[in-house]
Amino acid sequence: MPIGSNARYVPANIQKAEWVSADVEYLYKLKADNPVRSVYIPGAWGPGRCTGTSPQGTLQLPDDLIVPDATRYSTPNNAAAFLLPDGKTLVQLNPLTRCTAGGNVYGWRTEDVSIYGDGLRGGRGGSGLSSIGGSIRLGELTGTKPIRHALKINLWANKYLHYSSSNPGYRWPADRADSYAAQHYKGTNPKLVMGTLLAIPPNVTRASLGLQTPAGRKLFHALQNYGGYVVDDSAGDAHYLSMEKGVLEEFRATFGYEFYGTSGTFYNDLTKLFKALYIIDNNGPNSVGGGGTPRVSMAPPIGN
Repeated sequence: MPIGSNARYVPANIQKAEWVSADVEYLYKLKADNPVRSVYIPGAWGPGRCTGTSPQGTLQLPDDLIVPDATRYSTPNNAAAFLLPDGKTLVQLNPLTRCTAGGNVYGWRTEDVSIYGDGLRGGRGGSGLSSIGGSIRLGELTGTKPIRHALKINLWANKYLHYSSSNPGYRWPADRADSYAAQHYKGTNPKLVMGTLLAIPPNVTRASLGLQTPAGRKLFHALQNYGGYVVDDSAGDAHYLSMEKGVLEEFRATFGYEFYGTSGTFYNDLTKLFKALYIIDNNGPNSVGGGGTPRVSMAPPIGN
């Protein structure tokens, strides 16, 4: 849903981060002739994800699908969405892990939803939001067409996200905050929580920000027209955007540099975009995007 003409913008005061990167998501359309494999709750958040023993049903998965275990230094969210062979049902997991070809699959499974539903619930553990909605898809950063949906954003909760006895660290459309929110959400702005919609105000332009890269300019329009929802904690001084597996490689092959980093022209563009974001304070179920006339026309209905 685009940002509306009645949107009320309030400062988010997001600052430069040491690191900008991507939160990679795994999106699959399953086939009816794939073998049936068991799904289990992970044995750990860190190393040992593939040691879980609590069953969570089954999925029809290709045996060559492998997603490595976490390490001491890397604990990716690995949000995943599987479209079942019926073409309607989405199964969402987090953190998707499969250590061996043809083996069991691990990840907390959320309630199955229809791909034709409201698109809210899913496997983003910090917010309960969708694993697939808001994900930057293959071709969206490198192609000529605009991105026609809201994005998903991870911020450092210890610096930005707020929690108090009267504000549990989330707002619609999120249905939760992290289990550690009371201890680790140290942000001072009560309007900046899980589920907050952020967008670039209409008076800001590409020229005024001085954007230098094609992808930076494309992300500018997406964040101004649709915004981005806070869905997870970056767990460090970093800003993340969520994207489908393969987008990073496609980005590198097209532009000749990495999406992620701590310096460089594209890093500078991403930093400018994050610093330009404001909170859409009146976003809600009855005023999505702030309500009023949408900035741009609605995207066409999905098909599969």
